[in-house]
Amino acid sequence: MFQGKKILLAITGSIAAYKSILIIRLLIKAGAEVRVVLTPSAKDFVTPLTLSTLSKHPVISELFTEEAWSNHVMLGRWADVMLIAPLSCNTLAKMATGQCDNIVLATYLSATCPVVVAPAMDEDMWHHPTTRENLARLESFGNKVIPVDKGELASGLHGDGRMAEPEAILQYLQDHLFQRQDLEGQRALVTAGPTYEPLDPVRFIGNHSSGKMGIAIAEELARRGAEVHLVLGPSSYTTTAKGIHIQRVQTAEEMYQACTMYWPSASLAVMSAAVADYSPTSLSQEKIKKTEDNFTLELSKTKDILASLGASKHNGQVLVGFALENRNEKAYAQSKLQKKNADMIVLNSLNDNGAGFGFDTNKVTIFEKDGNEIPYERKPKKEVARDIVDRIVKMLYA
Repeated sequence: MFQGKKILLAITGSIAAYKSILIIRLLIKAGAEVRVVLTPSAKDFVTPLTLSTLSKHPVISELFTEEAWSNHVMLGRWADVMLIAPLSCNTLAKMATGQCDNIVLATYLSATCPVVVAPAMDEDMWHHPTTRENLARLESFGNKVIPVDKGELASGLHGDGRMAEPEAILQYLQDHLFQRQDLEGQRALVTAGPTYEPLDPVRFIGNHSSGKMGIAIAEELARRGAEVHLVLGPSSYTTTAKGIHIQRVQTAEEMYQACTMYWPSASLAVMSAAVADYSPTSLSQEKIKKTEDNFTLELSKTKDILASLGASKHNGQVLVGFALENRNEKAYAQSKLQKKNADMIVLNSLNDNGAGFGFDTNKVTIFEKDGNEIPYERKPKKEVARDIVDRIVKMLYA
């Protein structure tokens, strides 16, 4: 992702400057070329010798030297991105008002590349109206701001203002500036959310699926260049991401019809919706009244969307299904992989904390048709989506 990319790292006076060492190491390991500039106060937290040794380039910290005076313009034109991490409250205020009293500010003001900042400060400073106003000004200039973390701060307090971790900063750069387009030209089908099977004009059989996981997968596929057709059940969530065409449905039958229509022209499909297994045999045209002590409801099987797509799958198509289980999880997932003729099954266990319906996190294990079993730790659903799409890409181009 960062192979051949030119990153200008600017470091300001903050205790979080120690994280810049790991940022440099991670960027270089990923194939980037890194140059470093730092404010004079940053040298109180990290030494130029350490930074130059890691980056394999001289570090510039003084504005009024012959080398710096010529380089502050050159570096802002050389870089693919200028990353200011950490961004102190002081430097933030100066950037917002156009001050230029050190090499970092001079380089920033003359940079022609995108600028990304990772703020770091105490919680009260972070929430101060002046800071909020300064951040808004920076963003209005076209700069990108990496969200801060909540955690232990240098003051000993616990709260907002902690600089994002180096791995998260690299992920932000990847997602917002260097996103791979490894699915460009591919067409993807994704299902998400529940289905509602009506009993009468006001009642239905449904489930607790929010659609968050499927939407995150659709967004990740679109970010990586795919044209995505999202068949979305009755979820309160949606997406406005470019490259995603949303078709809203209510019932399992409507989802089946949409999927079988689109599947023949798709390169891949991810069936993450929680589709009802059964639907009422008959639909009352009037609201059912509570007149009897017992009420019998007759149900019939819905069409198996995953199995139908698996039966019609042609060479080159990749079909991914989901399994949500609470017992014999591995056996059921492997059985589903074979019976449905899928290429991959993503297993969720209801026994895992922070996984399943409604959460912003998920914990999955991926089972692939060649026998691979890949477990993942619990993480935000957007990161889970990235893991799933990584495996799809590998399988699609195998």
